[in-house]
Amino acid sequence: MNLKSRLLNYAEKPDKSPANLERASAFPPAPVETPTNPPLIFELLSPKDMEYKEKIHQKLLDMLDLSLIVKMADADARRQISEITRRIIDEEAIPVIARTRQLIVNEIINDILGLGPLEHLLYDPTIADILVNGHGSVYIERFGILEKTPITFRDDAHLLKIIDRIVTQVGRRIDESSPLVDARLKDGSRVNAIIPPLAIDGPSLSIRRFTQDKMQLQDMVSIGSVSAAMAEVLANMVRVRLNILVSGGTGSGKTTMLNALSNNIPKVERIVTIEDSAELQIHIDNLVRLETRPSNIEGKGEVNQRELVKNSLRMRPDRIVIGEVRGQEAFDMLQAMNTGHDGSLTTVHANTPRDALSRVENMVNMAGFDLPLKTIRSQIASAINVVVQLERMEDGRRRVVSVCEINSMEGDMITMSEIFRFERKGIDEHGRIIGQHISTGIVPRFHERMKQRGIHIDLNVYTDQTYSTL
Repeated sequence: MNLKSRLLNYAEKPDKSPANLERASAFPPAPVETPTNPPLIFELLSPKDMEYKEKIHQKLLDMLDLSLIVKMADADARRQISEITRRIIDEEAIPVIARTRQLIVNEIINDILGLGPLEHLLYDPTIADILVNGHGSVYIERFGILEKTPITFRDDAHLLKIIDRIVTQVGRRIDESSPLVDARLKDGSRVNAIIPPLAIDGPSLSIRRFTQDKMQLQDMVSIGSVSAAMAEVLANMVRVRLNILVSGGTGSGKTTMLNALSNNIPKVERIVTIEDSAELQIHIDNLVRLETRPSNIEGKGEVNQRELVKNSLRMRPDRIVIGEVRGQEAFDMLQAMNTGHDGSLTTVHANTPRDALSRVENMVNMAGFDLPLKTIRSQIASAINVVVQLERMEDGRRRVVSVCEINSMEGDMITMSEIFRFERKGIDEHGRIIGQHISTGIVPRFHERMKQRGIHIDLNVYTDQTYSTL
């Protein structure tokens, strides 16, 4: 079962009892998750079997030339390690059953060729994050909730070896002179590692999983992240080429929303994406994906997002999609949005739509231009059309909590109109958030732009709480 299917099955069906039919027709409840998560199941070796595994592993290392193994095709290397490991088990007459024997073989292969104990977690699509706090503590995030796993590393040296294997595969290095690094796995999952002396209690590793299932806006409606009316308006905002800023905290679902919005870009357009670590999944033929590059050992060769944004303007893009603006590139992004690259999309870390604009303002100042505050805000107001605010709430659910249109400047202030918002009522006995997405009754100015482009949306979308089209 893939991630999308698990999330859809995880959403609880609305109450359809007769007592609730009248209420359901007036206020269709957003789907909510069941009180408990499905259990995470995998097999681990017992402490005694781990002793056998370490003994076999050490003997294997004495027999094998690892410099030759790593040069072999993966299938050949796995087969050779498996055969030798089984032979050692037989020669040493180690008393283990067939199932345990296979687990020992798998663990040794994972230690030599893979990510060691973490391999247990890499094939479960419900896991969004893997967080290693030293060799003896591994947490995961599933369905927005953190939980501790029984997985551990042998010691800090074991964890360091796995970290080094990850970063070496992407041409990076990590040691005392360069004790922190960003990298990614073969499947695109984003990795951050930090080691002593900066990490006081031992090496730390964070893996943000990369899912192959592309979440659509309709899927987000099904799990209660947005309402049907919001999904229709968001999709059409992309089609009429509004510049959209997706805002939210860490882990609030900004990249997922960016992917869902990008699915509505017409296939005939040319898109350039710019990211620190490639995560976007835009399925368009005329697509150019750019990724930043850190400096090398000598501190040279860095290519940052600002340089890529400048270069992208010479590549004849119809739209520019920036994974996240963090610094000086915000200035060039606004210039692109104001000079013919309508429909561009990006994300920013912020807790409210107003804070999102303030962060963009601060990042423009980082570009080193001595511009008056009113000029910067005027650029922001004319460049960005809509701010979509996301939040990960206490129950683990990621929701769009506000959709705001940028109106204009009034004096030195940017004025905004909230079109949709999530109205929170409280928390039920299971710790789930009680609330619903509502329309504020304000008809946005971009509604006229949609009409001009042949997209006719019922005005009830903005005023009627019962409106549903998907």
